[in-house]
Amino acid sequence: MKFTCSIDIHSNIDKVIEVFLNPDNLKHFQDGFVAKELISGTPGEKGAKSKMVYKKLELIETIITNNLPDEFFALYEHKHMTNTMKVSFIYLSDNKTRYTSEIEYTKFNGFIINLIAKLLPGMFKKQVQKWLVQFKNYVENN
Repeated sequence: MKFTCSIDIHSNIDKVIEVFLNPDNLKHFQDGFVAKELISGTPGEKGAKSKMVYKKLELIETIITNNLPDEFFALYEHKHMTNTMKVSFIYLSDNKTRYTSEIEYTKFNGFIINLIAKLLPGMFKKQVQKWLVQFKNYVENN
């Protein structure tokens, strides 16, 4: 399953990237986020591996590429699913930036999650779009 979400943010591209790259900000726009703990590598750089802890789940993030604003590409692994996320930021004007996130779920483990993915695929896109809206609101109001 693959989909793309996008949103225009009324802020300069440097600020948008700065907020995106700072894990301390995740709690402001990702529901249930608790902590991001570095496992190996240098934070934010290619090869860095981190445990991302949410109230209801934990997953492992591995950064494949980080050459923002053009591309941030990472692998996310959870016991029930595996997905990649490619993020890019596009300069629209001095005070406007487009944030695009391409998500591809490559593996679902378990009957229930497979059933949800088949019956309610829009649920995954809806969650990503919600986080983009919350990110936009956080950036624009801080």
